[in-house]
Amino acid sequence: MQNNKSISTWLFLICFMLLCMIALGGYTRLTGSGLSIMDWRPITGIIPPLSHAEWVREFDLYKTIPQYQILNNGFGLDGFKQIFWAEWSHRFLGRLIGLVLILPLIWFIYKKMITKQLALRLFIFFILGGLQGGIGWFMVHSGFRANSTAVEPVRLVLHLTCAIILYIAILWTALSLRHPVPNPLTQNPAIKFIKTLLKTDFILLLVTIVAGGFTAGTHAGHSFNSFPLMNGHLIPADYNRLSPFWLNWFENISTIQFNHRLLATFTGIMILITVMTGLKSSLDKATKDSFMAMGWAVLIQYALGVTTLLLVVPVWAGTVHQAFAIVLLTTVTIALHHMRKNKSLS
Repeated sequence: MQNNKSISTWLFLICFMLLCMIALGGYTRLTGSGLSIMDWRPITGIIPPLSHAEWVREFDLYKTIPQYQILNNGFGLDGFKQIFWAEWSHRFLGRLIGLVLILPLIWFIYKKMITKQLALRLFIFFILGGLQGGIGWFMVHSGFRANSTAVEPVRLVLHLTCAIILYIAILWTALSLRHPVPNPLTQNPAIKFIKTLLKTDFILLLVTIVAGGFTAGTHAGHSFNSFPLMNGHLIPADYNRLSPFWLNWFENISTIQFNHRLLATFTGIMILITVMTGLKSSLDKATKDSFMAMGWAVLIQYALGVTTLLLVVPVWAGTVHQAFAIVLLTTVTIALHHMRKNKSLS
């Protein structure tokens, strides 16, 4: 049991680092920093430029891509350093997370502190983390194409989605180690209904975050900066201007933003209904507390979303909005974990 507590604490630390990683990823996107490093060197890339000549070399490489030529032409070496350090920090944190995962894992295995099943699961997480780095480069490389000043939205969403899946998997494992014995729940229709509501909330929230990724990737948040109407309309007039219709969901700015608004509103309402239903039920105090946290989190996140929109996506607001989406997802995951079936990882 003591081993479980130590291991879960370590995994919670990794979750916190992943949350910071996602927030920093949002910052690099908002500041246009993601294309500042022109190569992918998983090992040697940890060392930043150490001399003026090396900085000039990196800057000269950056000058060859469309982002510099179209958006940042003439902003100088000091300006380049600012965006370089943001992207370097993002990549450095990714490498650091890998080390914080694999080195203690080797130690725990050596000391026989974990089961083979858990060791295999954690090693898979390490492999997935490495693949996530490759997906990140796959995303960045799309921004080097002719006339491109940013990465492709689809690749951005893929990178974000994979990070979230890894985060949830590690968080669930940590929670299961910290609380190996589920709370006893009466299996009556009311409890089953609440479980169904929670699962629905979880899926809706994931879809909303993905829609937010497309909103970010297409810079849709810089248009229609009013709420709740969009240029005086509840539904934008050109919602279905592209053909075939499904293209609007990924390429039409007004459709992308409207869909994110609609999903966020519907998800928020569903979560609040779940919270009220759970608080009126016979659930234990710890579970009800997790529902309360979920309720407050969704209100804060919705307010952050509206604020980000009305202020035309300042860097600080966009970064906090993206990071707090993961905080909200965490509260929903914790609530789901409280209501899980009996299964132990110890």
